[in-house]
Amino acid sequence: MELNTVTAQSSTTPLKKAVKSQKWRGYTSNFRSYWDLYLLMVPGIVYFIIFKYLPMAGIVIAFQDFSIFNGFTGSEWVGLEHFRKMFEDPQFYTIFRNTLLISLYKIIWGFPGPIILALLLNEIKYVFFKRTIQTLAYLPHFLSWVILGGILITVLSPTTGTINKALIFMGMEPIFFLANPSWFRTVLVASDIWKDMGWGAIIYLAALASIDPQLYEAAVVDGANKWKQLWHITLPSLTSTIIILFLLRLGHVLDVGFEQIFILYNSLVYEVADVFETYVYRVGIAQAEFSYTTAIGLFKSIVSLLFVLVANKLVKWFGQDGLY
Repeated sequence: MELNTVTAQSSTTPLKKAVKSQKWRGYTSNFRSYWDLYLLMVPGIVYFIIFKYLPMAGIVIAFQDFSIFNGFTGSEWVGLEHFRKMFEDPQFYTIFRNTLLISLYKIIWGFPGPIILALLLNEIKYVFFKRTIQTLAYLPHFLSWVILGGILITVLSPTTGTINKALIFMGMEPIFFLANPSWFRTVLVASDIWKDMGWGAIIYLAALASIDPQLYEAAVVDGANKWKQLWHITLPSLTSTIIILFLLRLGHVLDVGFEQIFILYNSLVYEVADVFETYVYRVGIAQAEFSYTTAIGLFKSIVSLLFVLVANKLVKWFGQDGLY
């Protein structure tokens, strides 16, 4: 029996080596055939290594009383002290609530926007009109929030703004939208949808273009109207794309847009507009609380990761393809 075991092991060892050698030759052959495509990947890989992975070493200062003069190695180790301070600070729960609410509003109202726009554009048969609408919808995405913020401040001005002039003309009182806590989040969500809805529709338009036209022809023969075609063909064909983009969006659930809020908010709306990014800027940069704000950033990343993991598990539990 021992002889048979030794014989089997000795016979499988050369076989494993041969399989590994064949795989290696396959890899090298693949690389030689597509070396130009691999070369195109290099800038992207270098970007992520330099700007995404290497900075992760800075997480260590969340557990230190960091000093820019002493550096990483010379700063005092304090463990979870900054996390304890974070959870004991009443203002932390205010910015946590504001961040979650604004992000939730943007998901509820903003995530379906590109889908609806793509479905509407897909039904337009006149190419010139369709391209014109696409261009106008894409345009705000290429403008920075500095420009768009200036436009919004001008349009929403309580004295000279177009909207308030219209309200006054109709006999109504003017509204200071950007200084009114009841209106500020509405302005944030609406302007965010306006800026990115057209750009987000591109992926859905590409997915719509990949649907087999014969499915619609068969549905017409069976007597299905536009609504039934949408419900039974178009939306099921978009399901995988919607799920993937939704999961990716959950990965940024606590990122609500620093530039947008920083340009538009003021001290009168801090109670509803102050979020993690603006708080980290004020406390971390202006007050040099690097360790404390790094702890907040690490907390954000962990919460976002948990959102993605749980949502991905639920998606796979319902029989759909997740991120992994």
